[in-house]
Amino acid sequence: MIYKNMRSIGLLFVIMFVSNFSGCFYSFTGASVAPHLKTVAIPVAEDRSGVGEINLREQFTSKLIQAFNNDNTLRVAEKSGASALLECSIVSFNDAPAVIAASGNNRENVATRRITITVRVLFKDLVKKRTISEKNYSNYGDYTTENIAANRPAGIQTALDRITEDILIGTVSNW
Repeated sequence: MIYKNMRSIGLLFVIMFVSNFSGCFYSFTGASVAPHLKTVAIPVAEDRSGVGEINLREQFTSKLIQAFNNDNTLRVAEKSGASALLECSIVSFNDAPAVIAASGNNRENVATRRITITVRVLFKDLVKKRTISEKNYSNYGDYTTENIAANRPAGIQTALDRITEDILIGTVSNW
C-alpha cells in the first residue's frame, strides 16, 4: 500500500514537473521579418572606404544577393517592385598584420595578414515608408603572406562571405 502511494506521488510529481516546464522552452525560427515584407531590393553598394580595391562593391553586392536568394526569407527584386530596400556602403577596408612569426637573425616576419571590412547597412520598409534598422557590420578574412598576389583575394572573399552572412542574419532576424 505504501509502495503504491509513493508510486502515485512520484508519478504526480513527474506530471507536475513536465507540465510546469513544458511552456518554458525557447525555439528560434530565424525569421522575424514583418509579414508584409516579401521582397527586397539590393542596389550595388557604395564604396566609401577610399582603398580603391577593384570590383569590391560589385563582389560584395553579388555575394549579398546570393545570400538572400539562398536564404529565401525575402525574394530579391528590383526597387520599383520591392517592399523593402537594403542600402549598403562599404565604409572601411583594412589590411593589417595579424600573425607575426620569428625568423632567423632575430627578425620578425608577418606570416598572416587580416582584411577587415566594415559595411554600413540601412534597411528600409518601402511599404510603411520607415527605416527598420541602420547598423554597421564588420568582419574579417585572413591570408598568408607566402604568395600575396594569390592569397589576398581569398582573404577578401572570406571577409565578404562572413560579412554578407552577418548582414543576412541581422536583417531577417532583426538583431
